[in-house]
Amino acid sequence: PSKQETPQEEIRPRRIIKECGLTPQNLPQLVENNPVVANECLLRVLTPSSSEGGNGSGASGGGKKGGKGKGKSGGGAEDKESLLRNEYLSALVGMDMSLHSMEVVNRLAMSRVPDTSAGKGGATRPLVHPEFVHRFVSNCMSSCENIQDRNAQNRLVRLVCVFLQSLIRKQVVNVSDMQMEIQAFCITFSRIREAAALFKLLKTMQ
Repeated sequence: PSKQETPQEEIRPRRIIKECGLTPQNLPQLVENNPVVANECLLRVLTPSSSEGGNGSGASGGGKKGGKGKGKSGGGAEDKESLLRNEYLSALVGMDMSLHSMEVVNRLAMSRVPDTSAGKGGATRPLVHPEFVHRFVSNCMSSCENIQDRNAQNRLVRLVCVFLQSLIRKQVVNVSDMQMEIQAFCITFSRIREAAALFKLLKTMQ
């Protein structure tokens, strides 16, 4: 394909998403009703356009303002896209924890995009910044602690522990950054088998 076709290939899916009415405000509803569609939409929204290039950091952790364009024409448009991506990530971090939200975040965390800043073809980087994943994990653990219904709490703790084990084994999260927080969570819910298994995994990695 010619170079002129690439921007259109990027713009069309984003335009369709916009015309469908998806916004950061109604993203949580889409995640709960159709996590597969939500994931596909977020992949389109979060992937930087070719004009932005790869900065090696992935989409930011959510809630943080994107970096200002330095010495680039069109920097305002790039800043606007970066801010919009942060709004979507913040909406995902802030929504009520559920199996579907963890499913979407897990897929995003595994996704990679071309890294044009690496200076060599074939290089990739994470789609989302590890800080975003850390914030989501922290929110999940806090949500579990605040649930009053014991049965619902046990079920969600199991989901979070399995989710965390997957992220750790695939090296999506840096265990050293969250070790104390995760260990405290495991100790709090040590009565649950999955929490004990997660604690054991952390110990083997020390």
